[in-house]
Amino acid sequence: MAKMMYRDAVRLTIAEEMERDESVVVLGEDVVGGMGTDGGPEAIGGIWSTSTGLFDKFGANRVIDTPISESAIVGAAAGLALSGKRPVAELMFADFIGVSLDQIWNQIGKFRYMFGGKTRCPAVIRMAYGGGYNAAAQHSQCAHQILTGMAGLKVVMPSTPEDVRGLLRTALRGDDPVMFLEHKALYAVEGEVPDGDWTIPFAHARQVTSGEDVTVLATGLMVGIAEAAAEAAAEDGIGVDLIDLRTTSPLDEEAILDSVEVTGRLVIVDEAPPRCSLATDLAALVANKAFSSLKAPIEMVTAPHTPVPFASELEQAYLPSPDDVEAAVRKTLAYR
Repeated sequence: MAKMMYRDAVRLTIAEEMERDESVVVLGEDVVGGMGTDGGPEAIGGIWSTSTGLFDKFGANRVIDTPISESAIVGAAAGLALSGKRPVAELMFADFIGVSLDQIWNQIGKFRYMFGGKTRCPAVIRMAYGGGYNAAAQHSQCAHQILTGMAGLKVVMPSTPEDVRGLLRTALRGDDPVMFLEHKALYAVEGEVPDGDWTIPFAHARQVTSGEDVTVLATGLMVGIAEAAAEAAAEDGIGVDLIDLRTTSPLDEEAILDSVEVTGRLVIVDEAPPRCSLATDLAALVANKAFSSLKAPIEMVTAPHTPVPFASELEQAYLPSPDDVEAAVRKTLAYR
C-alpha cells in the first residue's frame, strides 16, 4: 500500500489509463504547461500539477493545451467522445461551467437519450471547486449542486487519494459523461492507497465512522470537517454514523436510509449555499422515504446564501466548520 497526495492520485490514474487505453486523451488550459512561454512544455503541468509528465510521455496528439475557453474545451470533449475517444477535459475552476452549460446540460448529458441509446459519450470533465484558498467569489464556488440536478450526468466528489484512484478509474472506463469534482483544498492531502487495478463503483457510499446516535452526510472536503466533529462528539459518548456519499448522481440512497433508520437523526454538511442544494435534496429524500424513523428535525450545516467572501476571516466564517457540525449534532440529540 503506497502513500500519495490527492493530486498525485489524479495524475497517476490518468497516466495509467492512457497506457491501458489509447483512446484516452487529455485536454484543457495549460495541461501541457508553459507551452508558448519561457518555461516551455512541462513547466507547470496545469496550475494544480495534475498533468505534469503526461505531455512528455504521451505527446502532443494525446495531451492538448487549449485556448482559455471552457465552452470550447467541453465542446471539443463532446466531439471527441462521440467519435470514439475517451477525453479527460480539465476546467481549472468549476466556477466557469456557466459558459459551457449548453455543452454539458443540453448536449453531452442527453446524447445517449436523444439517440435512443445508439451512441455513447464517455467524456470525463474534471474541475477544481470549493473555498478556503482566498481565491474570491469567482474562483471558490461549488458546482455539484448545479450538476447533480442535470439528468444524464454522473457527479463524483472524492474526499481521499484512495477514492480518487478508484472512482477516476470507474469514470474513465465507463460510457457516460462524468463530472469529476476535485476540491482544491484537498490536492496536497496525503493518504494510503491500495496497490493493484481496482475500482470503486458509483452509488457506493463509504462509512467513515460508525455510531447509532446521529447520521451525518458529507462529500469532498466536508468529510474531513464532519470527521473532526464526530471525533469531538465521541469524547462525550456520542456515536456518529458519518457517511461519505462519494457520488451525488447516482446516489447511494440505501446507505442513507439504512443509517437514518438506525439513528433517527440526520445532519447534512454541504459547502454550497442552502437554497436548491444537495443538502435540501438529501433532506427531502429522507423526509419523504424515512419520515417515520426521524426523532428530530433534520439539520443542515451549509454556507450562507451569499457569494464566497475574499477576506480570509470572512471566508473562514462562511465555510462550515467542525464546531458548526458538532453543534448541529448536539442540537438533534437535544430535541424533544
